This record gives sequence, structure tokens and C-alpha cells, in this order.
Amino acid sequence: MQLERTAFYNRLAMSTPSKIEYRIGKEGLDLDAIIDVYRSSTIRRPVDDRACMAQMFEHANLVVTAWDGELLVGVSRSLSDFCFCTYLSDLAVRLEYQKKGIGKELIARTRKASKSATIFLFAAPAAVDYYPKVGFDAGSGWILKPRMPTVG
Repeated sequence: MQLERTAFYNRLAMSTPSKIEYRIGKEGLDLDAIIDVYRSSTIRRPVDDRACMAQMFEHANLVVTAWDGELLVGVSRSLSDFCFCTYLSDLAVRLEYQKKGIGKELIARTRKASKSATIFLFAAPAAVDYYPKVGFDAGSGWILKPRMPTVG
């Protein structure tokens, strides 16, 4: 089943790219299509854990997607309060669609949708050099990973 689905997405991706369409929201998103975008990008997420991936999108309150016809080619997944801060947790674009401005446009539309909120993110190692090129400033950040004890 996975091989058939991947072959289908590969055939769509190899067709002549049309104008990229951007959408805000989760309506009509297919979990398999989302997982395929993640697998086809440099971002690392638990793509083999369908329940986790489903929950990641269920609880995201700002999702922007990029489409080439029927093919999902990019995803921006965020958590936002729409006034002070937006955590851009995922920016994934299929490898064959990278360096075409899609990631930059996903960020721009995420920024517009989150109103005046400051956007925060942690870059994947493969994308560390990308974010300064699209306007992000380096800052300080701290991570408390699940395996670390909590304070209190």
C-alpha cells in the first residue's frame, strides 16, 4: 500500500508543475499525503507513528499548505495565540519543490495569518542556514526534552 501511494505521489510530482496554490486550515488534509511530504523533505518527524502524526496535526491551530494541483508539496504547522507568539513547529517542502520559494511563501502566509505575533522556531540541522536568508534572527532558546526531569 505504501509503495503504491509513494508511486502515485512520485508520478504527480514528475508532472509539469502548475501554479502553486496555498491554503490555510486543515480541512481536507489526508494524513498519508502529509506523511509523504515529511518523508520527501529534510525534516525529521515520527512519520512511522501515525497516531503521533495525526495528533500533531489535530492540535495544531495554524496550518498552511502548498499544492501543485492535487499534490500536497509543502506544509507549515504552527501553534499560535494570534497576538503575541506563534511557534512554527514544522516547515516541510518536498525535495523536488525546494528552492522555488514555496517555503518562503509558507512562512509569509503563516506570518500574515498569525497577525502581529512573533514567530519562533527551532531549525532542523539541514535548515540552519536557510532561516537567516528569509528574515529570521538568531536568538536564545532552551529545550526541555521529554526524557529530562521537570522542575517543581
